[in-house]
Amino acid sequence: MSLFLLPDLGEGLQEAEIVAWHVGEGDRVVTDQPLVSVETDKAVVDIPAPHSGRIARLLAKAGQRVAVGAALVEFAELSAPDAGAVVGSLEAPAAAQRSGVRAAPAARSLAQRLGVDLAAVPGSGPHGLVTMADVERAAGGGPSELSGVRRAMAQRMATAQAVVVPASIGEWADIDHWADRHRDITLRLARAIATACTAEPALNAFFDGDRLTRRLNARINLGIATDTPDGLIVPVLENVGDREPEDLRRGLDRLKADVHARKVPPEHLRGQTITLSNFGMMTGCFAQMVVVPPQVAIVGAGRLRAQPVAVDGQVVIRRRLPLSLTFDHRAVSGGEAARFLAALIADLEG
Repeated sequence: MSLFLLPDLGEGLQEAEIVAWHVGEGDRVVTDQPLVSVETDKAVVDIPAPHSGRIARLLAKAGQRVAVGAALVEFAELSAPDAGAVVGSLEAPAAAQRSGVRAAPAARSLAQRLGVDLAAVPGSGPHGLVTMADVERAAGGGPSELSGVRRAMAQRMATAQAVVVPASIGEWADIDHWADRHRDITLRLARAIATACTAEPALNAFFDGDRLTRRLNARINLGIATDTPDGLIVPVLENVGDREPEDLRRGLDRLKADVHARKVPPEHLRGQTITLSNFGMMTGCFAQMVVVPPQVAIVGAGRLRAQPVAVDGQVVIRRRLPLSLTFDHRAVSGGEAARFLAALIADLEG
């Protein structure tokens, strides 16, 4: 007999929720075959079999929270890796369809716990996908325990509010000269943030409030705050300062696709050194955002607007982008924040 334990799925994660098993007791599995889908505080992750063998017992049920290091599976016998037939469902959990219903794995698990018939729930997600919010509404709108992404969001926002001393500064960037190839504002902002971090490294830093220590980060790993039906996910675009525009474009496209499918690899959900929130894709101008420790800054981009401005004594209409910078005033001075924002705007306007 051999036990397989829930592995460490990411920086600081203490537990995960079982979404769906892809195998059953008595099944034979092969190395790297998907065993189970779990929902962490950031994404749905497939856990593969560590080796080939026969499963004696599944030690957790769908909907159950399991601590990192707890036993998941008991193997009755082990065998060398092989290429035999795979037993169990290999259906992609993020878009699984049963009885004609498309539902996110976490929503399917919640519906089971609340006794909600998914076939009767209108889906508000992409292509009619049933989300956790849809299930909660169908359950009658009563209180339900937060889980997964939304639970983690609540915990992190509370922690940030308790320890960070936030301050914000905002300004407009004139981008009327941008050519069509620059219409991807998120990509252009990522490159400008890298330039600003080089000009003012204090904003690309980690701060330890307990020890009162600060570490400037050499690499710029940009967290992209992304809205999803089940809450906020922040995948990481790594090393933005040293990558060519086309490579960044491909990386950003991959992140968007992974977030949409709720299949972001754990290594792309940790290590961000500064964050971007492009909330202007929906609405809004300026904002004081939430800085999540140990980071010290977050950049916000509002909705692009055509506005009348004075140029050489004449009133003209120009396309302008409102930018916000919220920073932890324990670690960043007002001068450092202003210089960072000035460098960011200069790059966008250059």
